[in-house]
Amino acid sequence: MGMWPMDWEMDHDSLISAGSALQKLRMYPYFDVAHYLLMCESVRADLGASSLPFSRRHPFSCWLSSMLMCFAGGLLACFMLGEPVITPFRRHDDILLASLVWYGVFYSPFDIVHKLISFKLIKVVVSIAKEVQRTHKISHGVAYAAKLYPESYMVQVLVGVAKGAGSGVVKIVEQLVRGTWVPSQHEMLRPSFTTKACVVAALVFTLERNSMYVTAPHDLVYLCVVGFFSYFKLSALLLGVTDPLAPIENLFCALFMGGICDALHK
Repeated sequence: MGMWPMDWEMDHDSLISAGSALQKLRMYPYFDVAHYLLMCESVRADLGASSLPFSRRHPFSCWLSSMLMCFAGGLLACFMLGEPVITPFRRHDDILLASLVWYGVFYSPFDIVHKLISFKLIKVVVSIAKEVQRTHKISHGVAYAAKLYPESYMVQVLVGVAKGAGSGVVKIVEQLVRGTWVPSQHEMLRPSFTTKACVVAALVFTLERNSMYVTAPHDLVYLCVVGFFSYFKLSALLLGVTDPLAPIENLFCALFMGGICDALHK
């Protein structure tokens, strides 16, 4: 008899099988469509009430800014690794699919695509699909960087984060394409929870690949990361939880970033 009960071992095997199945899912086209939908919707939300008039007056700018957001992770990763930044646009079917989604978000009859994605249930399904794709990107980003820089954990983490949360960093460039400049909202200055979560996920994948600190099977780690992203996305959509890491950050800053010393000097 082993250390764990037999029923736990069966569940453990089932979890590993589920993680393996998740990794084998093809991202194109369904998961990519979910990603493109949310990215184009983010451009539209950033434009606010002027989104439709802007798309009519400046269709090329609207399209280009949407494409930058759709392929932000690949663009940022290529830039960081010194590879041609045009590489993410090498597949015409990806560009065509993203362009069709963009057209639907901004120009569909009766604005039907935007109205559908605004429904809570549909948005939840699309968002979960997006988180599955995000995990796929982070995992493959870490693996790719590990081949190029096997001795640099930092590079592996950074490329993984770029793949998973590149849209937040590229957003300032996307805004410039639309004639907007808001440097106070830069992701490096005010990182969102998504970026922080991608740092955690990339760090986990890097440690799992390179060290003895994460010894669980890769399939199980992958499944846990998907669950991590999905859980907090559901918390944000259904419960309004914006940044679960904020209390930990506040405590850390108070203890190690001068918070206590500043309070004592007052």
